[in-house]
Amino acid sequence: MGLFGSKKKSEEVMRSGEAILSDGTAIGVARQVDCLGMSCPRPQLMTKKAVGEIAKGEVIEVLADNPSSVEALPPMCDEINATHLETIKAPNCWRIYIRKD
Repeated sequence: MGLFGSKKKSEEVMRSGEAILSDGTAIGVARQVDCLGMSCPRPQLMTKKAVGEIAKGEVIEVLADNPSSVEALPPMCDEINATHLETIKAPNCWRIYIRKD
């Protein structure tokens, strides 16, 4: 264990999957970005990196539990050529869906 606790095994988890938006639309998820326990600007930087690594039209799912980070991600989408699809409140975090344009 380090000075500030144990490190996460991986900051980002690659996966293929599917998510259901609140309107019932099913979307494919190319990558999940785990930002749990992180504060600004780390979630924004990780999201920007993940969007840069996926193909046009693919979707990432960002997991965040920091309210200020959750609020900062949707407006950032214009800067990174992406579209905020939806933010869904889960029991222990928010799930933010972003599609690369």
